[in-house]
Amino acid sequence: MDTNGTSQHISHQFDKEMEALRHKVLKMGGLVEQQISGAIEALQETDAAAAEKIIRRDHKVNALEVNIDEACTQILARRQPAATDLRMVIAVIKTITDLERIGDEAEKIARMAVNLAEDDVKFGSRYAGIHHLSDLVKRMVHDVLDAYARLDVDAAIKVVRDDEETDQEYQNLIRMLITYMMEDPRKISEVLDVIWVARALERIGDHAKNIGEYVIYLVKGKDIRHLDLDEVEKDIFS
Repeated sequence: MDTNGTSQHISHQFDKEMEALRHKVLKMGGLVEQQISGAIEALQETDAAAAEKIIRRDHKVNALEVNIDEACTQILARRQPAATDLRMVIAVIKTITDLERIGDEAEKIARMAVNLAEDDVKFGSRYAGIHHLSDLVKRMVHDVLDAYARLDVDAAIKVVRDDEETDQEYQNLIRMLITYMMEDPRKISEVLDVIWVARALERIGDHAKNIGEYVIYLVKGKDIRHLDLDEVEKDIFS
């Protein structure tokens, strides 16, 4: 019996399964990016019909998470991966959880877009800070998915650092929105919806940061959560 040939066949099949898993994650990531962009566009145009489409499409993100999670469970049960392969499966499970939550936040933005459209709110220059914050988080999500696809630690660390800028922008925006409410109490309901949008965008940034940390864990085998990033970079690249 050619045990060596059998072993090579099993190894080849396993590699194919892992590659298929990676592609599924990237497919889910692409759909999530579309959800974010669509929700933000619907918000800025106060287009209720477009926002409703985003809300209805959220089930596709959820279905992909379930599908990938089941594939991971099968791989763990049948292949019993070790070392880097095990880290890959763990990173995938964590990544799809954050992608699903990003999808949820995009759905929240779409729901706020429906509310604002129903109230006939014009999403003008007063809410320009939302435009800037949305650009930041869209870039973070795009960059972290690219880092995941290329297993690029440098790019992943940059995304983790970018979350600091996103958090600062969010804090500045919240202060500005509170000022608007104080100046014109008639706008309280409207501004509260915009604050929920800002919060959803900030959470998307947090989830993108998490995925960046998973990429670093996958490539370097180091869990950097709760660690000083400067020390992490010295440790990783020394």
